[in-house]
Amino acid sequence: MRGTVRKISIPRRLVIDLMRASIRVPFVSLKRNLDISPLLEARALVGKPPGWAAIFVKAFAIVAKDQPVLRTLYAHWPWPHFYELPRSVAMVATARVEDGEDCVLPEKVADADTLSLTEIHNKIQFAKTAPVEQVPAFRKILRTTRLPLPLRRLFWVVGLNFGRQRGNWFGSFGVTSVAAFGAGELQALSPGPYIVTYGTLNPDRTIDVMLRWDHRVTDAALIAKTMTRLEQVLNTEIAAELRSLRQAAEPKPVRAVAT
Repeated sequence: MRGTVRKISIPRRLVIDLMRASIRVPFVSLKRNLDISPLLEARALVGKPPGWAAIFVKAFAIVAKDQPVLRTLYAHWPWPHFYELPRSVAMVATARVEDGEDCVLPEKVADADTLSLTEIHNKIQFAKTAPVEQVPAFRKILRTTRLPLPLRRLFWVVGLNFGRQRGNWFGSFGVTSVAAFGAGELQALSPGPYIVTYGTLNPDRTIDVMLRWDHRVTDAALIAKTMTRLEQVLNTEIAAELRSLRQAAEPKPVRAVAT
């Protein structure tokens, strides 16, 4: 059958390179239904609440702050070893349309546990709407993606195999979801070591969350504990911050002055 030859766009080339880098990572998945009733009650109080991506980015970063293995990478060079990062770096899958083509680009959010939900949300929204050249993370990775194949492969080899560069290029965890486009279970791939995905809200005020991890780094017992801690953080620290947003937005009472 005669078809049409089409050029691979730069964003699609990025995905191809990313999948090549991810294919040998021994991912294992744990899915759990989290009860987030307190979080939903707090979020309902805010007129324009931060998006779910921002919520999960900050929640996981808080969990990882006290659990170094959640900031640990597997690196190959100069010999196989683990590399513990001093802080969490999230890579958020950002859906965009470039030159009429749907694509996904990774936005970098470092130190999310020290940022406010509003700051994280605004950073993600900027990455969704701003011109590509105005988003530093996009500029960096697309500049490499435009290189000829031999040079591109060299950059990926360096970025993947040295712990320090792994953290700079690919972060310590990823956050992605298709919940904005409807229900569905997404089993994403990345160079690792952790990927958080979440679904749509369920009628019983729960949400399905999947955590995929590089099995070379840790085992399922710790991931199960991480899920429990994640649920706790969502319903305590994150819910408390949302309530504080409501309080900050409330107009202060005007005190009458006698004349």
